[in-house]
Amino acid sequence: MYILEEHIYFWVLAVIPVLLLLYLSNLWWKKRTQHQFAQATLLEKLSPNTSTFKGVLKIFVLVLAFAALSIALVNPKIGTKLEKVKREGVDVVFAIDVSKSMLAEDIAPNRLEKSQQLVTQIINNLAGDRVGIIAYAASAFPQLPITTDYGSAKMFLQSMNTDMLSSQGTAINEAIELAKTYYNDEDQTNRILFIISDGEDHEGDVALVAQEAAEEGIRIFTIGVGTEKGGPIPIKKNGVNQNYKKDNQGETVITKLNPQILQTIANEANGEYIDGTVTTQVVEQVTDILQQLDKKEFETKQFADFKDQFQWFLGFGILFLVLDVFLLDRKTDWVQRLNLFGSKKDEES
Repeated sequence: MYILEEHIYFWVLAVIPVLLLLYLSNLWWKKRTQHQFAQATLLEKLSPNTSTFKGVLKIFVLVLAFAALSIALVNPKIGTKLEKVKREGVDVVFAIDVSKSMLAEDIAPNRLEKSQQLVTQIINNLAGDRVGIIAYAASAFPQLPITTDYGSAKMFLQSMNTDMLSSQGTAINEAIELAKTYYNDEDQTNRILFIISDGEDHEGDVALVAQEAAEEGIRIFTIGVGTEKGGPIPIKKNGVNQNYKKDNQGETVITKLNPQILQTIANEANGEYIDGTVTTQVVEQVTDILQQLDKKEFETKQFADFKDQFQWFLGFGILFLVLDVFLLDRKTDWVQRLNLFGSKKDEES
């Protein structure tokens, strides 16, 4: 188990493409100026010991130095001691819709990213509860089993996208069926499932499945993401909108929030429907719901001691900087023996 203490210093890595751009620009300028000054054969005679390989090696070492120093500033820490602790909480499973309709931008930035923001903020407000995550489209996929590791939960949450499941569609019943396997304690009284979706459902009798879940003690709360006015589903390439999804008649598909089906699911499973438009209101509402529930005591393991690892990266960074200082642009015997660029002079020497 590791943690990254200061994420903001990853921005130091932005120096690397700038360095590479400056190096390439300078190399182009030098080549252009040299060709204007003299022919290639004459330049070879005037500066026979200039090494192209050493120049490339210098910038590569400098890039490694900045990368190592950046990670040192982030200060990664590794867990070194596991302890058993007792907690009181509720098992909360989040089932998140990752079908293509969740790419609609009728709610900013889009429905899926809004869902990720909502669940992240909810997790930030949890205390002793355990969380699990399910991704679903035409089928359901266990993204994260029940855990108290909120850091991992948020990491897995942010990695979710609409391409993670090959089969497209929306089958809420599949998510509910999978959620049943997450609750492995028969004596547990509070089993909470949050379904975050735009409410489009193309498979099965979801109301019946919700009712069956309620009979097993699972309360389902639904969070609707999107607008009833709806919006088109963008088709993007490298983050740029290329077109919108069309139906068989060539008409642009408009996907709309369907709160009715989400309300039905919540009613059948002793839960509640929540409008997901305003993040703060959703978080407050969910927090109130969880605080009113009876907490169950359980035992879990967690890392109680973390050791800094920045010194290793700092040491490598300094080493690379020292190497860069002592690497000159002149050829040395070992570079000549490598003969990386097929120089005739090197072959003769």
